[in-house]
Amino acid sequence: MDGGDMTSREELQFLYELAFHPPRLSEFWGRVKRSEIDRESAAQAIRGALLLHLALPESGYASVRALKRLAHYQACSKPFVPVAFLTNMGKWLGVDVAPATDHVPPGMVRDIGLPPFCRPKPETVPRVAEAR
Repeated sequence: MDGGDMTSREELQFLYELAFHPPRLSEFWGRVKRSEIDRESAAQAIRGALLLHLALPESGYASVRALKRLAHYQACSKPFVPVAFLTNMGKWLGVDVAPATDHVPPGMVRDIGLPPFCRPKPETVPRVAEAR
């Protein structure tokens, strides 16, 4: 998906970032447009990310904390319309990326952290007192 051999945890981390972290989604889109990621791998990643936007499962998840975190990620990502973006990427690739289920697979509900979503803070310049 994102290059090389990834463990299942790394793959899930990648899918969470693709689904809920706009900078990662933008970077992925750029790589797809430049054909750095093959079509089927891109479609597989998009399908996985879209699964994370489905309704939450009622049972089988790792923990309540993980379930709450996923719900929080879903809610906070809505202003960035990632579902529409991912779906449009699938259309651009000419592949069907619609999920075959209506709930997030319980095995995907994990307590996964995302990178900070902010601009880097500029270095502060020490103030120098003016001599008068």
